[in-house]
Amino acid sequence: MDKKQLAIEKHREWKGKIEVISRVPVTNREELAIAYTPGVAEPCLLIAENEELAYDYTRKGNLVAVITDGTAVLGLGDIGPAAGMPVMEGKCALFKEFADVDAFPLCVDSKDVDTFVQTVALISKSFGGINLEDIAAPRCFEIERRLKEVCDIPIFHDDQHGTAIVVGAALLNAVKVTGKEMGKLRVVINGAGAAGIAIGKHLIAMGFGNVILCDIHGIICQGDQGLNPGQEEISHISNQEKEHGSLADAMKGADIFVGVSRPHLVTKDMVASMNHGIVFAMANPVPEIMPEEAAAGGAAVVGTGRSDYPNQINNVLVFPGLFKGVLAVRATDITDSMKIAASHAIAFVIPEEELTAEYVIPSSFNRQVVPAVANAVAKEAVRLGINRVEYQEIK
Repeated sequence: MDKKQLAIEKHREWKGKIEVISRVPVTNREELAIAYTPGVAEPCLLIAENEELAYDYTRKGNLVAVITDGTAVLGLGDIGPAAGMPVMEGKCALFKEFADVDAFPLCVDSKDVDTFVQTVALISKSFGGINLEDIAAPRCFEIERRLKEVCDIPIFHDDQHGTAIVVGAALLNAVKVTGKEMGKLRVVINGAGAAGIAIGKHLIAMGFGNVILCDIHGIICQGDQGLNPGQEEISHISNQEKEHGSLADAMKGADIFVGVSRPHLVTKDMVASMNHGIVFAMANPVPEIMPEEAAAGGAAVVGTGRSDYPNQINNVLVFPGLFKGVLAVRATDITDSMKIAASHAIAFVIPEEELTAEYVIPSSFNRQVVPAVANAVAKEAVRLGINRVEYQEIK
C-alpha cells in the first residue's frame, strides 16, 4: 500500500485526529453538582465581574482556535472549508503532541472578509489565541490586520509568519556555515503570496540584506502596476536597486534563494549563477529544484519542505512553542520582535560546533525546540509590556 492509500485508510479508521476528553470526574451526584449546576454558577459570577478570571477558571488560557476558510489548503488551493478539516485537525494534534496546547479546528464557510472577521471576533472570547490557517492572499492580510485591531488575544497567520520564522532560523545557521556576512546578502524569494511576502518582511527586519521578491512575471519593483496591497507594501522596503527582470536575472550573484512557489522553476544553471548559494526550495511536495540538482549546480546549503531530505524547513518548529509562550504570559499580541526572537531561539538549539551544510535546522522532533521558542517569545512579550501575568520559566 502506498502512502496516499495508507493515509486514506488511516483517516477512515481514525474518524478524526482529535477528541474532547473531560478533565474532571463526573461519576456521582456531588461531582456533578460541583462541575455543573449548581456549583458552576460561582465561577460564572466571578468571571462576570472580571473577565480576566476566565483564564483562571476555564481552559481559555491553554486553548487555541485553528481557523480556515479553506481557500489555500496546503498545495491543493481553494478546496473549501469542509475539505480543509483534516488539515485543521492535524494542526490541532500537533499543538497537543508537541506543546501540550489544546487546539480546536474551526472551518468558516465564507469568502467574505467582513463575515470571516466578524465570525472569528465573535467567538474569540473562548480562546487564548487564534491561529489562522490556509487562507488565500491577499484576503489573508486584511483578515489578520483587522482581527488584530478588534481582538485582545494573539492573532497569528501561520502560513505567513510561521514559515517566515523557520526560514529565518535556518538562514541564520546557513549563513554561519557558509561564512557569509549578515547585512550584505542578496536574497531572492520566488513566490509573492502570503508566505513569500511575510518571509521577505521578516528577513529584512532581521537584517539579512537586500531582499528581492519575484512572482510569475519576474522581479517585483516599487511602482509596478497590478500589485496587491501586500506586494505594494513590501515593494517599498525591498529591491533596493529597483531592478527589473526574470527570476533567472534575480538569481545571478544571489547569496540566498527561497522558493515558496511551484515545482521545477529553478534550474541547475540558475543555481550555478549564484554566489556560493544557499537554496531553500520549499514548494511541496515537489520543490522548485530537487536537492540533488541544486547541489550539482554548486549550492552550498540546500533545504526543502520535505521530510526525506536534510534541512526540512517545517512550521511545526514554530507554532507549538510560540503559542505555548504567548499563552504562558497571556500576551495580547505577537509582534515582529517576538517573531525574530523565535527565529534566533530555533537556530540556537543547534550548538555552533555541530552546524554543517546538512544540519542547519533542528529536527521537528527535537524536544528542545518548543521550550526554547516558548521562553524566547514570552520574555520578549514581557520586555514589550504586552503580558498580563508574570513570566516563569517554561519547561
